[in-house]
Amino acid sequence: MRYLLDSNTFIQAKNFYYNPAFCPAYWDWIQQKHSAAVVSSICFVAEELEKGNDFLSTWVKEYDQFFIDVDDQETQEAYQQIVKYVAEHQDGMKPNAMPDFLSGADPWLIAKAIVIGSTIVTQEKKDPLNKKKFLIPNIAAVFGMKCINTFELLSMESAVFKAH
Repeated sequence: MRYLLDSNTFIQAKNFYYNPAFCPAYWDWIQQKHSAAVVSSICFVAEELEKGNDFLSTWVKEYDQFFIDVDDQETQEAYQQIVKYVAEHQDGMKPNAMPDFLSGADPWLIAKAIVIGSTIVTQEKKDPLNKKKFLIPNIAAVFGMKCINTFELLSMESAVFKAH
């Protein structure tokens, strides 16, 4: 996979600009790009999306093959490196920043991206001065991983949505 999608890319797309009620073509495009081995996500993102009782929870169950496992040895080792880095850099951060970061999908998304060489797609923006929370783009950059947002992905992949 060339791109791994963060939870917020799904949530914001559903809630705002690619709501399935008026833009089902976006969701079709995501599925097509997954079938072509271009985009995917990880099992922990699926778990986050399944918590709601909405379009996304249903979509995740219907397209569970979209979400790849992180239980391979290489991803586990990359995750441990991320944990080590976050532990070494938690001074000056909000008190719960480290446990909050490690309790979600974000470190696993970065770890899987490291292992398979994917670009991470997230709506988070790099902010090296942020002390409230560990951000995907900040941590990913430490490990040489690139992050883009949804609109950059669509542009890079020349997405075109046409009315049915």
